[in-house]
Amino acid sequence: MSSIDDKLPDGWIETTLAEIVISANTGLDAIKRAPIVEQETGIKCFRIQDASQKKKYENWGNTKVEEKNYKRFQLLTGDILIARTGNTIGVNYLVSENLKSVFNNGLIRLRVNEKCDYKFLYKIIESKLFDRYVQSIAYGTSTQPNMQINVLLGFELNIPPLEEQKAIAKVLTAFDDKIENLRAQNQTLEQTAQTIFKEWFGKYQIGDELPEGWKIGTIGNLTEIKRGGSPRPIKDYISDSGYRWLKISDATATDSPFIFEIKEHIKIEGLKKTTLKKAGDLVLSNSATPGMPKFLAVDTCVHDGWMHFPSSIVSNEYLYLLFLHIRPTLVQQGSGSVFVNLKTDILRFYETVIPSNKALTDFDKLIKPIFDKILSNSKQIQTLTKTRDALLPKLMRGEIRVNGFKK
Repeated sequence: MSSIDDKLPDGWIETTLAEIVISANTGLDAIKRAPIVEQETGIKCFRIQDASQKKKYENWGNTKVEEKNYKRFQLLTGDILIARTGNTIGVNYLVSENLKSVFNNGLIRLRVNEKCDYKFLYKIIESKLFDRYVQSIAYGTSTQPNMQINVLLGFELNIPPLEEQKAIAKVLTAFDDKIENLRAQNQTLEQTAQTIFKEWFGKYQIGDELPEGWKIGTIGNLTEIKRGGSPRPIKDYISDSGYRWLKISDATATDSPFIFEIKEHIKIEGLKKTTLKKAGDLVLSNSATPGMPKFLAVDTCVHDGWMHFPSSIVSNEYLYLLFLHIRPTLVQQGSGSVFVNLKTDILRFYETVIPSNKALTDFDKLIKPIFDKILSNSKQIQTLTKTRDALLPKLMRGEIRVNGFKK
């Protein structure tokens, strides 16, 4: 890891995961030893989906386990869990307090020894460097990769003395706390916006007596609806640079209404066969994970798995909240044996209440500042995340030292 010219600071050592953990093991199988059950049992079972979907403890599945297995596989403060299989391989979770929960065998649990601070190690586990290592050691198919514990434990890292580990973890945790606070604020703001929409418009159903100036129409009366496009074969157009290429996975990777991060690009030659949308535009997924609205925070091309809205008589904020409100019933009208697909006409002819112009104007005055604040917070999150991610490897290599630990 270090070259002769890249000497570690005094007291730092090169090591591997294997040398700083006291245990590394998988959990209980879901068939016999920790099945998910409907009734409340007082014991939860943590699964990969709980990590990937960032579920709260109270939303984890209930399970029944034998006492001996509960004692062996209970989640305790400092446990680090890493998904070892599936398309979310490498997703991770830090246990911050003792929990009445065991964990599934799709996960590997690490417990550190006295050489390492678990918060320090978890910051490394969360890093892009560690994720690249996990992806490099995964084997199997692209849809069902797997990871062996002994290979995972071969991961190399530098660690300073314990007190400096704790100081580094504290610095990075400060970034994470700020990011988490902004995310929580955004969730509250979006829930507020949804509540306002339901109070103003969602309480009226087709057939109800409507306020003066309101009427029944279709979503097609509110907005022009089009689908994106894809150059074919798409593999010939994927590139490291060019125009951003929005995929459904880019949208599902964030719980924000705004999409900032888009992994793939297409060549400039593909532009004439797709649709380029601008930052601020609204899109709606029509396949894989259908009925999911998102605002674009960056310019991007959209394929035919997305609907977009070139012109509307209502605001994008109104459409966004409307799509969220009708999503359950909208998806039920989709078709497809494997993936539900929403045809453009399903959305175009979907009946809805159309408020008066005054109601829409008054609503926008109230709702737009909420989404402006969400966007502002989201930009701060992006800045903080990039700063933290740039700082982390330098702290982990000793290139930047925490105050009080400099040479």
